[in-house]
Amino acid sequence: MIQSVLEAFGLNVETAECVEFGDGLINNTWKVSDIRGVYILQKVNTNVFSNPKDIADNMVMLKKYLDQKSPSYFFVAPLTTIDGNHVFEIDGGVYRLFPYVSNSTTINEVKHADQAYQAAKQFGKFSRVLADYNPLRLHVTIKDFHNLPFRLIQYQQALPQASKERIEKSQWAIDEITRHLHIVTNYNDIIKQQKMSLRVIHHDTKISNVLLSSLDGSGICVIDLDTVMPGYFISDVGDMMRTYLCPADENETNVSNIMVRPDVFAAIYKGYMEEMDAVLSETEKELFIYSGKFIIFMQALRFLTDYLNGDIYYRIDNPSHNLNRAINQLVLLNSYIDNEEVFENIVQSWRYQMS
Repeated sequence: MIQSVLEAFGLNVETAECVEFGDGLINNTWKVSDIRGVYILQKVNTNVFSNPKDIADNMVMLKKYLDQKSPSYFFVAPLTTIDGNHVFEIDGGVYRLFPYVSNSTTINEVKHADQAYQAAKQFGKFSRVLADYNPLRLHVTIKDFHNLPFRLIQYQQALPQASKERIEKSQWAIDEITRHLHIVTNYNDIIKQQKMSLRVIHHDTKISNVLLSSLDGSGICVIDLDTVMPGYFISDVGDMMRTYLCPADENETNVSNIMVRPDVFAAIYKGYMEEMDAVLSETEKELFIYSGKFIIFMQALRFLTDYLNGDIYYRIDNPSHNLNRAINQLVLLNSYIDNEEVFENIVQSWRYQMS
């Protein structure tokens, strides 16, 4: 199978070396070394991305635009097969090939603030160089991905269908969801009042989706562009808040380890706003802190919904995994809200220094 894929992209199957690469949970990835160079080969998970050609189309459209408008911007676009296609299909599998970026590395967790700064700056730069691109030209690769009202409806539908045992075990989380429903109300008001502009948004800003220099740790570019589509900036900023601020990840069950790091918040704000300050409206800037509540609450909602539904979406390691993840995110949300005044002071201090 892999030999046929390599041949389709014009690689020499007799000399090419192919090894599994990375820690991605969605797509299968290999590093391929050939006499022509080094590449990244991926098999797209079509259970998650049902239209991989749409993803390829998005990348090609953005590449053409950036080549014209921002030729110096480093954009890792898919390579073509010998037939000129950006994906190769065989036996139900869909494959794509990218150039490997030398002297680059990825990390899976934010250990210090500078890593958050470098990543936030790259995600901000990505949206900045595409600020004038019409986002409606892009395909929507995952429908309702960050649609908070839709996620609430899914949760409300799951509740009456859940087993009595799961309801009882989830009672604290259910109560916390109810207590924080104002976050959804705020979102609906924001959309109704058109406080944000539709933009080209990455939608999956975890730290592993940024290439960092293996030489000095500086940011190189953003990668994993499958979820790039029309959206709002709070999706990118909020996902950074959710995944960078806490030293423990969403699988941590010791709630004493779940907290936010103000210095990491400051790094996210500085890195992102150095790129996007001139792009975002004043109304959007006022939603920067809200973005964290938006995404953390939505992810708690999704984990709890999956638990109530009997664990049909997320991969689990034990029967309480999704419930523990939901609790984790709700504890993180409460810590985030407790630190809002600290975050506001950080924002005001940065803006004072820039004025």
